[in-house]
Amino acid sequence: MPNTRTAWKAGTHIPGIRVITPATIEDARHMLAPALADPDPVLIFEHGSLYNVSDELIAPTAPVDLDHAAIRRPGTDISLITYGGSLSKALAAADELAAEGISAEVIDLRTLRPLDDAAIADSVARTHRAVVIDEAWRTGSLAAEVSARIAEGSFYELDGPVERVCSAEVPMPYAQHLEEAALPQTADIIAAAHRAVG
Repeated sequence: MPNTRTAWKAGTHIPGIRVITPATIEDARHMLAPALADPDPVLIFEHGSLYNVSDELIAPTAPVDLDHAAIRRPGTDISLITYGGSLSKALAAADELAAEGISAEVIDLRTLRPLDDAAIADSVARTHRAVVIDEAWRTGSLAAEVSARIAEGSFYELDGPVERVCSAEVPMPYAQHLEEAALPQTADIIAAAHRAVG
């Protein structure tokens, strides 16, 4: 499957297509059956960095719901909203922020089309601050769409502007150290959270 950096341009703006982005081993395995059963076309974007991850596969207690985002970590001070390969970085950032006394809620979008607007709005209503993490370029990205929806639907819930953490606006380098420099990293997420919390 293509990398999630291409997901936004590859179909999330097309009505009638569902775009899902598993970020965990469980989702990668258990989102497949409902995707196959969906009457609409479904694009599954798997992040390449997840292919080498190994862990024990846990059977779901209920069928995986493709319509709703997942709260991967509850929090009260700031919402970290992400998907795909950036989830682990957002969780690592939440751990470091917790050590500083900042409670970060981590939302895994899971499905990029249609977006779970209610989950995003509910999280922002709890925390009143948001950081959107996206490996796409900032211009025209999914982060821009999520930020716009927060501004349209939850503006009066916000205590500060929405922060975005995206890839550098350069062609994606091939060398690993340069790719890491261009992609959002845990330190970037923490810095954005500090700006949002102020």
